[in-house]
Amino acid sequence: MKRLALCHTPTPVWHNRALDALVGCELWVKRDDMTSGAAAGNKIRKLEYLLADALAQGASVVVTCGGAQSNHARATALLAREHGLQPVLLLRTPDPSVPPPPVGNLLLDRLVGADVRFITPAQYRERERLMAEVAAEFAARGQRAYVIPEGGSNGVGSFGYVSAVEELAEQQAAGDLPEGLELLAVACGSGGTAAGIALGLTRFPEVAARAAAFAVCDDRVYFEQTVARITAEAQALDPTLNASDACALLDVHDQFKGPAYGVSTPEQLDFIVRVARVSGLLLDPTYTGKALFGLAHLPQKPRRALFVHTGGLPGLLAESELTAAAAARADAGS
Repeated sequence: MKRLALCHTPTPVWHNRALDALVGCELWVKRDDMTSGAAAGNKIRKLEYLLADALAQGASVVVTCGGAQSNHARATALLAREHGLQPVLLLRTPDPSVPPPPVGNLLLDRLVGADVRFITPAQYRERERLMAEVAAEFAARGQRAYVIPEGGSNGVGSFGYVSAVEELAEQQAAGDLPEGLELLAVACGSGGTAAGIALGLTRFPEVAARAAAFAVCDDRVYFEQTVARITAEAQALDPTLNASDACALLDVHDQFKGPAYGVSTPEQLDFIVRVARVSGLLLDPTYTGKALFGLAHLPQKPRRALFVHTGGLPGLLAESELTAAAAARADAGS
């Protein structure tokens, strides 16, 4: 697989005893919130492969989709510009006639001049067709557009986290990460990161015994089917990978996803504040906050686990009123 060097790697593995006490197990954190500057997060690892493929195909435009505060769309827009590609973003919002404010990820999309096109939730359900239509629009102008699916989650993108698990194996061999990890946990919004991690564990089983994906939307069955599709695509590209073994290593938890995608419970927001105050680690309310909350509330927790911090700081800043209210509740209770 062709690959661009976009990440600052290896990202650190980090441990904080106060966080152990809060979560209830020995917890190591893979700091993939430090993969880059403004483009940081888990999406950049997928984009190393996806944008390499786009350039190899002679594309001048990349088209992708997500919510208005999509981390993936932001990373795609910034890195596309870095490599001379025009980003087109189809972003979901309740009413496209009233665009959301340019804060957080959306502000960064605007700064790099992404072609942002707001669509309704009903239209978003037809996102693959709509992105194909955008690609056809550019083809009519003589430009090649490369379509990246939601979250960069396909067989090509999954290689980003196969490589990340290899990186973890190297950190274990160097003594930076302990052996005997029972679980490798991550937030799951489109399935590609979880699929790559599960595939990586089939190749580097010494890293951890199992993987856990904490859904932030949809349900367990949906993500099991999605991961099965992505791992099969990856195996078709690299027959040394084993899709069925990967799926068998992954547990999907959907009981901590909150009221809706991008919406956290007050208890989850309070947990984000507690994590920040005991350890200085910043979580976002859409992905990492829900996932680590889920790990902390599992009925049967692992003795030693690693949590992949997938980033999301711009999304946290976009939710300043909610998180400020949670901080105020903590202040009132202290």
